[in-house]
Amino acid sequence: MAWLYLVIAGLLEVAWAIGLKQTEGWTRLVPSMITVVLMIASFYFLSHAIKEIPLGTGYAIWTGIGAVGTASLGILLFGEPASAIRIACIGLIIGGIVGLKLAA
Repeated sequence: MAWLYLVIAGLLEVAWAIGLKQTEGWTRLVPSMITVVLMIASFYFLSHAIKEIPLGTGYAIWTGIGAVGTASLGILLFGEPASAIRIACIGLIIGGIVGLKLAA
């Protein structure tokens, strides 16, 4: 269950990072409220995941899922650059996540 909680926490991190952009510097009430709820939910699931998963591993994978998901959605939703080097770096992060999972 801990790994499932960690994946959920990571996906929620992606959601709140995208939501953070929608708050426009915390000036829009509804997106700001949704973003805060998503942040709390992400931390909640992370806190349950690290009961069983080592802290360093759990935190690194959580941030990795968030980084890969947010960077990918930035490309897909916001037209951010999709250069070869950027895609390669996202691939390196995925490699790190897989490596940490295998080492856990």
